[in-house]
Amino acid sequence: MDEFGFDRELTEAVFLSLLRPLADKYFRVEVRGIENIPAEGGVLIVANHSGTIPLDALMTQVAIHDHHPQRRHLRMLAADLVFVLPGVNEVARKAGHTLACNEDAQALLERGEVVGVWPEGFKGIGKPFADRYKLQRFGRGGFVASALRAQVPIVPCSIVGAEETYPMIGNAKTLARLLGLPYVPITPTFPWLGPLGAIPLPTKWTIQFGEPIATDSHPPEAADDPMLVFDLTDEVRETIQHTLYKLLVQRRSVFF
Repeated sequence: MDEFGFDRELTEAVFLSLLRPLADKYFRVEVRGIENIPAEGGVLIVANHSGTIPLDALMTQVAIHDHHPQRRHLRMLAADLVFVLPGVNEVARKAGHTLACNEDAQALLERGEVVGVWPEGFKGIGKPFADRYKLQRFGRGGFVASALRAQVPIVPCSIVGAEETYPMIGNAKTLARLLGLPYVPITPTFPWLGPLGAIPLPTKWTIQFGEPIATDSHPPEAADDPMLVFDLTDEVRETIQHTLYKLLVQRRSVFF
């Protein structure tokens, strides 16, 4: 294990093996643009977030490892909630995830890792079904600042299919506050069907990695320029949004 707690052997032998049937057989994930992820060196993957439960992050981890020629591992930046849940914290650490903070992101990027970030956070995965594929706010661009300091490219990632796995038609806000959760979803199947309602719908997914956006044309200290960080953040966001619309136009069906 490295200093972040990542256990490569356990991840490959257990975690990815458990997730692979879900990616290959259930969601039938089609991966495009994997060649845009460099064969070596640090790179920041920035993706849209959706689906009520963050399966999109896990499917992206499988997609990069299984489809990249170098079998690279995605090191995800996860929300604080992940690391306070008993059991989940330990599993997340061993699978390579770490806290979504600029310091950890920069350290991993400078070590040459593939780092994944979902800047929409809970606003993305917890948005109503009526707002599907409409990107939420990307925060203050901390991920861009980390990439600038580490001088690594940013690869936009667009994911179609996750929005429909758990169509969120309501939010039990009072229950969410009592449980200390950002939301408690109400879907067409949950809580009406009990545990069966937690089974995701078998939607057809596409994960597309876009062309890298270079950061090494700017010096590392450019990370302290708020206007540059804002412009790059907006460029990444607009690239993902435009690609989502293109993929939706090309899609034949939610399930096929």
